[in-house]
Amino acid sequence: MDAQNFGKVAVLFGGRSAEREVSLNSGRRVLAALQRQGVDAHGFDPAVRKLDELAAFERAFIALHGRYGEDGTIQGVLELMGIPYTGSGVLASALGMDKWRSKLLWRAERLPVPEYALLSGTSDLAQVAAELGLPLFVKPACEGSSIGISKVKCAGELGAAYAEAARHDSLVIAERAILGGEYTVAILGDQALPIIKIEPGREFYDYEAKYLRDDTAYRCPCGLPENLEGELRQQALEAFRILGGRGWGRVDFLMDEATVTGESRAYFLEVNTSPGMTDHSLVPMAARAAGMSYDELVVRVLALATLG
Repeated sequence: MDAQNFGKVAVLFGGRSAEREVSLNSGRRVLAALQRQGVDAHGFDPAVRKLDELAAFERAFIALHGRYGEDGTIQGVLELMGIPYTGSGVLASALGMDKWRSKLLWRAERLPVPEYALLSGTSDLAQVAAELGLPLFVKPACEGSSIGISKVKCAGELGAAYAEAARHDSLVIAERAILGGEYTVAILGDQALPIIKIEPGREFYDYEAKYLRDDTAYRCPCGLPENLEGELRQQALEAFRILGGRGWGRVDFLMDEATVTGESRAYFLEVNTSPGMTDHSLVPMAARAAGMSYDELVVRVLALATLG
């Protein structure tokens, strides 16, 4: 698609979520890439500009992360205004942001997910620890970038972990730890890009490991057998489609420790419908492994913008 045919493009970044700083980083890089390709692109921060100003644009690249940008909210605004936008629609965005409801759908379609329990202020935390086993992870259901997440190694830590997660969301999940490795699959159109294995230098892949440290290792090729990688890429596409995903995104999964004996089993973790585009982000890494530059990736994502 010729750059001129995109018309005037709003690159939406910043916003009001807990992931604002990451979104600013993503959006500035996306904006620069589009402008390098001759696209008439302009930055637009919904936290400081009125949404009715979007009427001046013909297309939108969503580089917002978290609440109000990745959860179907801004997608609904753009639908009402008739402005084609990148990424998934309203329903898929809302489902992708909600780790509990996405698990319900995947289970209904027989895709494996880690065992989990919903927590509240009245939960019997000792019973939860006994049922799920230790270690486990406690996380807000509707946050991204590992915000509010804790790794719990003993039952006595569960109360503090719940309190931390509940600061970010009223819906909190405790999830059995699957410790055979963390992987991600980038989705672009109807294509699953090469799988990346994530090896954090810290206890787990938290916010600091994702964005602030340089000791997280990213393996691509991921080290899985070729036939297994092919199967998992197709499963990731299916997981994305079950939620109604379109355009582009990212599907994260875990492998259990039994993989070292040849008994391979993946557990789907979550979907990102507006993935990061920073210099530490995973979709650009996968695209590079597939022979695609950052600028080419950004233009291809923009070309997939649609309504409905």
